Amino acid sequence: MTFQNTREFAQELDAQDTLHQYRNEFLFPEVNGRKVIYFTGNSLGLQPKRTKAYVDEIMDDWAKLAVEGHFYAEKPWWDYHERFANPLSKIVGALPSEVTVMNTLTVNLHLMMVSFYRPTAKRFKILCEAKAFPSDQYMIQSQVHFHAQHLGMDPADMIVEIQRREGEHNIRLEDVLAKIEEVGDELALVLIGGVNYYTGQVFDMKTITEAGHKAGAYVGWDLAHAAGNIKLELHDWEVDFAAWCSYKYMNSGPGNASGCFVHLKHHKDDDLPRFAGWWGHNKERRFKMEPQFDPVEGADGWQISNLPVLTLAPYLASVEMFAEVGMDKLIEKRDRITSYLEFILQEIDKEVDSTFEIITPTNPLERASQLSVFLHGEGRALFDYLMKNGVITDWREPNVIRLAPVPLYCSFEDMYEFGQILKKGIQSHG
Repeated sequence: MTFQNTREFAQELDAQDTLHQYRNEFLFPEVNGRKVIYFTGNSLGLQPKRTKAYVDEIMDDWAKLAVEGHFYAEKPWWDYHERFANPLSKIVGALPSEVTVMNTLTVNLHLMMVSFYRPTAKRFKILCEAKAFPSDQYMIQSQVHFHAQHLGMDPADMIVEIQRREGEHNIRLEDVLAKIEEVGDELALVLIGGVNYYTGQVFDMKTITEAGHKAGAYVGWDLAHAAGNIKLELHDWEVDFAAWCSYKYMNSGPGNASGCFVHLKHHKDDDLPRFAGWWGHNKERRFKMEPQFDPVEGADGWQISNLPVLTLAPYLASVEMFAEVGMDKLIEKRDRITSYLEFILQEIDKEVDSTFEIITPTNPLERASQLSVFLHGEGRALFDYLMKNGVITDWREPNVIRLAPVPLYCSFEDMYEFGQILKKGIQSHG
């Protein structure tokens, strides 16, 4: 399709968009009396209108039933999480028994590493990406420090970072595979973000997982920016474990519960250690208060505590919306609207003195619902102008803005309007 930088053309794309009506399912902040152009769904998704009813239902049940809500609410609290199994499994490409909801993202990654990072004197290294999201860096650093003192090792020797080549913004697949082969028998775990938070690069998870397994390592993925955003096939790729937050592309609300995946091949492995808790115990025998832990078979067996249903309610509202839409339709619109945003940026670049460098890969297979733009010749003043004029975006030092045209609620006309505001912002202080 040949794009045009006109409002009429953008409106025509919206008229053709089969998901356009879902825009009305969300609540938008307003600036200057108008709905914002919202580009930060990669940080916190907008609130679905249906969310309030899901939360109110639990509040009403709590008021009317109190403790009996665990068993006699319309959606009983004690198995509330089981309602996520089918819709979540379709979002991440898993079997229903392989997914669960619990805790928050970094907590779940720590818990997964109890099971899947067990360094020995010979196999002890973790492979990760350089400049991963800081929480992942801190988590991995703390894990190796914990184990290093028992192994008598230097923690610095236990972490291997895959670097970008000089002058390049993204990590090459061949460099990841070469590093896995180089580390070889010393490699215990590969743990990478499926989509890099800064550049928006999508990694070839299937190929990297195969290479990690060939080297004899476990392979896990942080899917914070991937779940609800890209096509995942965690079961078929034989990923060992994964975790993701729910408040970005899945719109569950700030800091809400995380999702977790554990592959079927590990469900009956009694030798696999885990940190246990009451909610991971055999569901049918849980209230017998037995002294010996008997885990639920499946990912639910990694749960620890009574689940916070008030945080699960908004997440359930969202995953049921995903079930209505389906990932294939989301991805189809995602690719078109991201390409249109790329076109708009290129067109505005021709009309202003500044230069825009999109550091997200141009290959559609290596990107999703995010374009990270290096604003050469511009600074924080442009970001401030955008925010004051109703464009909610994300600033990263030194002068990068991250733009996420989330397909559920962003429109093609938003992309056109953003281009006009961006141009005025540059010209107004040029």
